[in-house]
Amino acid sequence: MMRVRWCVTYARPGLVTPNANLPASLASFGVPGLGNAYRFAIFNALSYQIVLGSPMVLYAKSLDASATVLGIIAGMMPLLVIFQIPAARHIARVGYKRFVYAGWGTRVMFIFLMASVPLASRFLTPPNRIAVMMFLLFGFNLSRGISSAAWLPWITALVPAPVRGRYLARDSACVNAASAITLVLAGAVLGDNPSDWRFAAIFAFSALTGAVSLSFLKRIPDAPDPEAGTENPEPVPWREIAAYRPFRKLLRMNVAWSLAYGGLGAFTVAYLKTSAGLAEDLILYATAVSYVGGIGGLVLFGSRLDHHGSKPVLLVCLLGWIGVLAGWVLLAGNVVPVHLALLLGLHGLMGLGYAVFSMANTRLAMAVVPVMGRNHFFAFYSVLANLSLGVAPVLWGLLIDALGDGVLRVGRFEINRFSLFFFLVLGVFGVTAALCRRLHEPRAAPVEDLLRDLLSQTPLRSWIRFWPRG
Repeated sequence: MMRVRWCVTYARPGLVTPNANLPASLASFGVPGLGNAYRFAIFNALSYQIVLGSPMVLYAKSLDASATVLGIIAGMMPLLVIFQIPAARHIARVGYKRFVYAGWGTRVMFIFLMASVPLASRFLTPPNRIAVMMFLLFGFNLSRGISSAAWLPWITALVPAPVRGRYLARDSACVNAASAITLVLAGAVLGDNPSDWRFAAIFAFSALTGAVSLSFLKRIPDAPDPEAGTENPEPVPWREIAAYRPFRKLLRMNVAWSLAYGGLGAFTVAYLKTSAGLAEDLILYATAVSYVGGIGGLVLFGSRLDHHGSKPVLLVCLLGWIGVLAGWVLLAGNVVPVHLALLLGLHGLMGLGYAVFSMANTRLAMAVVPVMGRNHFFAFYSVLANLSLGVAPVLWGLLIDALGDGVLRVGRFEINRFSLFFFLVLGVFGVTAALCRRLHEPRAAPVEDLLRDLLSQTPLRSWIRFWPRG
């Protein structure tokens, strides 16, 4: 009986945070000390974009890593988020800030060790260097996976509900700007034929900026945990948490999204390096454009998110992703030639799509998750989505390796391992869009209203007169 009452408390949709009725004019800067969260986001992005992004993939490719190994590297971070489940029980006892700070400090230590791996080329063979780097990545991602259990509950408790959309837009803008700068710097350092010391230099840069981010993390104000000081002898009712209807619909869409997006970054880099034959610096510059596109997406959608709601933004974003993947299919199928302008356009749209989707998805999760049981709801949400995000690149990598270098022509279209990969990803994005239509968000505006709003503020506003009225 106690178990039933405990579960009902979790799923009560009327529960709100104490700050939920604060006026929207407060914006994010109305919370004292919250500006440090943006500074932390900037230096954190300067750090992790190197060890979790394209530079690490390019380093692995320089050691002749297979697609399966690239998939493991790309999937390791989300897979180890599973440790949020046991970690969630300890957040209330330790506190949000201390919990996150301990994990972030540990992972910075692992980055410093990573910086020494390229310099070990005199006595370690390429396979051994890959093994050592993957061991250090495991430690890095394990500490991150545990400590990240407290991040979303902390920010949700700290930022008033009416301004969360604006906070997420600003935070994402900081991350995208820092990420673009990081990749441009990494491209300039690596050049077109990077030596070991150049990889060591960018990994050292990652470690130093990670250390700086800790100083800002420490200055972010802590927030009270609504479950602090409470002890419940009953086991956590994971089944009942998953059965909460609005939450379950969100989980389904996130699993589909993770399967579609997981590995996309790593294997576009692999395609550009192996099939398209681009140099490392050009690949990093193109990838940097994706973060510029992300900033553009935040400018376009950030102010509209709180007004129209998350659901229509997610749906429009997913339809855009389907168009982007169609472009990659035509490119990998050799229907259209590899051209720098086309690559920059596709990367820009990918960055826009990822930034907008992440912002709207996180805002919807903040709205759906009730206050009581917040730590466990967010842990369940993060773990399920990230498990899918971690398994996906491993499966895609196995598929790409299994297909090998075989080619089949159908007219002008060439069926090869990368064109087939992009085509299958396109299909999974279609499934994600179908699941998005079923999401529960009571105050969400119709998609048509969002599109009219977007068209009225762009050069396409002249199209509005052709929009169907009814």
